[in-house]
Amino acid sequence: MTFKILSAEFSHETNTFNVYPTTLVSFSNHVLLNGKQAIAQRGNKNTELAGLLDVGAEHNWQIEHCFSASAGPGGKVTSHAFDEILKPLEHRFSEQWDGVFLMLHGAMVTDFCDDGEGEILRRVRAVLGPNIPIAVTLDPHANVTLQMCQLAQILVSFNTYPHVDMRETGQRAAQILQRALVKEIQPQTLRAHRPMLEEINGGRTDIGPMIERHTLARKYEQQADVYAVSINGAFASADISALGPTVLICCSGDTAIYLEQAENIAEDIWAKRDQVLNIYYNCTEVADIASKWPGLRQEGPLIIADYADNPGAGAYGDSTALLKALLDSNIKNACFGPLVDPQAVSELQSHKLGTQVGINIGGKVEPKMGGGPLQVNAQIIWQGNGLVVGTGPMIAGLHKNFGDCVVLKIQDIEVLLVSIAQQMLDLNQFQTFGIDPRGKTVVALKSMQHFRAAFEPIAGSIIVCDSGALCTVNYKALNYKKVPRPIYPLD
Repeated sequence: MTFKILSAEFSHETNTFNVYPTTLVSFSNHVLLNGKQAIAQRGNKNTELAGLLDVGAEHNWQIEHCFSASAGPGGKVTSHAFDEILKPLEHRFSEQWDGVFLMLHGAMVTDFCDDGEGEILRRVRAVLGPNIPIAVTLDPHANVTLQMCQLAQILVSFNTYPHVDMRETGQRAAQILQRALVKEIQPQTLRAHRPMLEEINGGRTDIGPMIERHTLARKYEQQADVYAVSINGAFASADISALGPTVLICCSGDTAIYLEQAENIAEDIWAKRDQVLNIYYNCTEVADIASKWPGLRQEGPLIIADYADNPGAGAYGDSTALLKALLDSNIKNACFGPLVDPQAVSELQSHKLGTQVGINIGGKVEPKMGGGPLQVNAQIIWQGNGLVVGTGPMIAGLHKNFGDCVVLKIQDIEVLLVSIAQQMLDLNQFQTFGIDPRGKTVVALKSMQHFRAAFEPIAGSIIVCDSGALCTVNYKALNYKKVPRPIYPLD
């Protein structure tokens, strides 16, 4: 029998403290593709869509993929963008479908609804009814709501952070959907939750307690009626009532037993809520470490991650505090990026390569968080369009766009100025612009964890900086209003 599957990809991680709304332009600057375009560009890469297509081909499904839409993490998604993006999916609701496959994030907040994914699922169910099986893939930084679990039978999150298993996750969710379609199983997803802003290490899976938790999750999955166990570290930069880490078990049968297993993992997250893996240095401490770094030929570059100004978590990407500290310490043979400043990029495009300029860069959005505009004297060493094709473990073959870009040489630091915020995921996000991170003594970049997939293999050492920007781990500096209290670590 050939099953007819309706699919769509709609992903956003919303930082509700970010003052800029996420609009239709925000999506078009990142990923906004119709079904055919999405399959052509993303259908054989590390994506959930590729995993869906793999399983669909195996089982001879007729897949109608409506669209793939993803914007960089940022402020609340506007109702206009939300409704416009969903239209191609909603236009297909009148047809007959055997199943639905949705590639979501799990941390979308709109300007009219705190549970974006729940609203998407509500609209699907309202028309297609309660019985059609729905499979959903999630990012493990999802803030999973009860509504999401009630509306979709199958919820499966990536198991890795950095996310190198997105295609595999699509395959796992699609195989569960196949079993539901042939009536072999009747899945549902159970949820355990703890009153925390997030898992204390942001869900790191490369080291620390998450390794043991996933080992236990894989053990639970050996049970006949357990199909997927997902551990979500949550996304702390969303001021919503359903915030916090969750453990999901997609299963059937004796739900009391399986819910207890989910609670076991959730309780371990709670019990180890003080066991921090990262050491968060301030900018002065980072500059001191960098000034003493023995250098490339002995160790490999020192990689500095500006955790707090990560565009991949909705920070503005324009914090200057770390760059200023490195310049003040006269750090040699270094690179820094991306620094988001479309105004400066636009101004610099009119200058010729090699020109020496004096200009204010960065720090324009919220100077009190991470440093204000930095006056520099610099040489322009690269200009052009910021389209990047990834080569590393996460985004090989996928396109990322920084918009118009300029590379400035300030003292002995090459600084990548960009127009569109993106976090560092891939070496090519430097190399495309003539910056060779392998040849640097110090590499400073804006990312939390994903950078490790590509940069850890070249690193002599990695340190993490809390520059005081929007994604600071000093949560009490943020103005939470909606989160339920008490909650860790605010209380």
